Amino acid sequence: MENVLWQPDQAWIDNTNMHRFMALVQARCGVSVDDYAALHRWSCEHSAAFWERVVEFCGIRLNGNPDRVVDDPGKLPGAKWYPQATLNFAENLLAPAGAADSAHKPALVFRGENGRRDVVTYQQLYNKVQRLAAFMQRNGVRKGDRVAAVMPNCIETVVGMLAATSLGAIWSSCSPDFGINGIVDRFQQIEPVMLIAVDGYFYAGKSISILDRVELVQHKIPSIQNTILVPFLQSDPSVLQSDPSVQNLNATTLYPEIEQNDAPGKLEFTQVPFDHPLYIMYSSGTTGVPKCIVHTTGGTLLQHRKEHSLHADLKAEDVFFYFTTCGWMMWNWLISGLASGATLVLFDGSPFHPKASALIDMIDEEGISLFGTSAKYLSALEKAGVKPRESHQLSRLKGIFSTGSPLSHESFDYVYRDFKANLCLSSISGGTDIISCFALGNPLLPVVRGELQCIGLGMNVRIFDEQGRAVVNEKGELVCLNAFPSCPAGFWNDADGAKFHGAYFDRFDGVWAHGDYGEITDRGSMIIYGRSDAVLNPGGVRIGTAEIYRQVEQLDFVLESVVVGQDWQDDVRVILFVRLKEGEHLDDEKIAIIKSTIRTNTTPRHVPAKIIQIADIPRTISGKIAELAVRKVIHGEAVKNTDALANPESLALYSNLEALQS
Repeated sequence: MENVLWQPDQAWIDNTNMHRFMALVQARCGVSVDDYAALHRWSCEHSAAFWERVVEFCGIRLNGNPDRVVDDPGKLPGAKWYPQATLNFAENLLAPAGAADSAHKPALVFRGENGRRDVVTYQQLYNKVQRLAAFMQRNGVRKGDRVAAVMPNCIETVVGMLAATSLGAIWSSCSPDFGINGIVDRFQQIEPVMLIAVDGYFYAGKSISILDRVELVQHKIPSIQNTILVPFLQSDPSVLQSDPSVQNLNATTLYPEIEQNDAPGKLEFTQVPFDHPLYIMYSSGTTGVPKCIVHTTGGTLLQHRKEHSLHADLKAEDVFFYFTTCGWMMWNWLISGLASGATLVLFDGSPFHPKASALIDMIDEEGISLFGTSAKYLSALEKAGVKPRESHQLSRLKGIFSTGSPLSHESFDYVYRDFKANLCLSSISGGTDIISCFALGNPLLPVVRGELQCIGLGMNVRIFDEQGRAVVNEKGELVCLNAFPSCPAGFWNDADGAKFHGAYFDRFDGVWAHGDYGEITDRGSMIIYGRSDAVLNPGGVRIGTAEIYRQVEQLDFVLESVVVGQDWQDDVRVILFVRLKEGEHLDDEKIAIIKSTIRTNTTPRHVPAKIIQIADIPRTISGKIAELAVRKVIHGEAVKNTDALANPESLALYSNLEALQS
């Protein structure tokens, strides 16, 4: 097989959870699943039996009658999973606290960019959740209420989520770098009864207060009855208490006051139906007010446990890290790792502060075995000249995860050349829409350059052409044909389900159309070419944006780029904007290099009609390139919700460009 970068040996395979799961399936179900292809086929054809084995293998705590798994595995949307069972999300994540061998092991390690380090064991985490849940209950939080958080990726955020969900409340969070309109646009729709917020956060050596935003959120969202303020910038609660900005807040309790209370006995876990709402997540919102996506308790837990235990090979002895914020679904994905009894490392701040190797240093310092990040981070790390193999031990590192955008072929090479030869590099793809993955890693399979190793178990994923026919080794729309537990319950405040249906099911009736443009190979691996709504269409030829990014961003003088289609003379022409390294200027020679690189490695159709240097590239707060926003601006259209962007001021750079007029 061409471009195989890593191949697990038999000793590695024998030690994986996936291998043990296959043995369980054969023993319980009497079916022969000797390889992953057979296991995946069986998991889709016998959906109920597959998910029943996941519950058994992962030790998921269900109450009531768990024998009826799903009413109709072919119904999408609307299948009912475990209709006669109940559960509690927090109970499943805190289960290791009750085990003698796990109670005193670290559950969470917090690392801040400013050098702060905090650790809590599983027992300490349980006690913290117990105290906060009692406070919430005393202040009227009940099953089905919404608790909203404007929080960094720290221990208190995890405690808040677990306390809320232990009561059957619904959790929704965003990171403190969101602007006031971005926060209000999200939380106002869901009417939270309680807000948890920090006084501020650190980023790239700067201290940024958000107390003014907290006050405005209280004012603009009258449903908020109580606020918990977590000291993060100011370590002394008494100093914070006397701050005039804090005194202006309504019904606000400082978190340390709650921590001083005695634990009120055993933590009671409110049992809820399998499809009870757990999280409310949000679409990026660059084309309007963000959509509120409702994810279910059982569906989220079941899918995450499958992905962690089987696809990520997460075990209790692992130390698991993902670089994320609380405004990105990877935070929710990471925190579910508690159910495996692993130690989770939380980081907040700039990944390049105080130096480019900050997160790599942490791999050695914390003994991280599974390291998750974004494709953008790996690309930036390589351009910064960081070669961890030469400077770090990485002795426990066995897996790297990458998501957020397609991982370039060159970044695959970088990991195996400059990180470590013997590890499983898992490029994964799914999204906020399903709070999980359609395609991801697999510890049994080889890693092939530029490919996602496999389609997730239980997910009947196909690539459809424009006529709705499944194709192999061809590009098209990523779809899912069968019911899956993490299919969202719908959108909040979408009573008839019209918006939800329009978002995913209008294109192909009864089929989930995800909005990704990809390809499934005849070996069952997947290639993602970008979002289908950003696909370029010059002369009627469909081109994924990732196909161009891959070529451009391997050039030393290019930091990053954004490519869009411009309507031009009854057709579409490709426009490439490039942000260059400091001191570099886009001249004819560099333009020729860019065009030659693209033409040589793709096709003449991929070569941009215009290449324009730009000082900044707009990104969503979760770090994704805002291609649709750029396309709107160059066509003179308004971007309806700039608060969804981390750097909305960058859009002005694309307005009225003379270079686009000819």
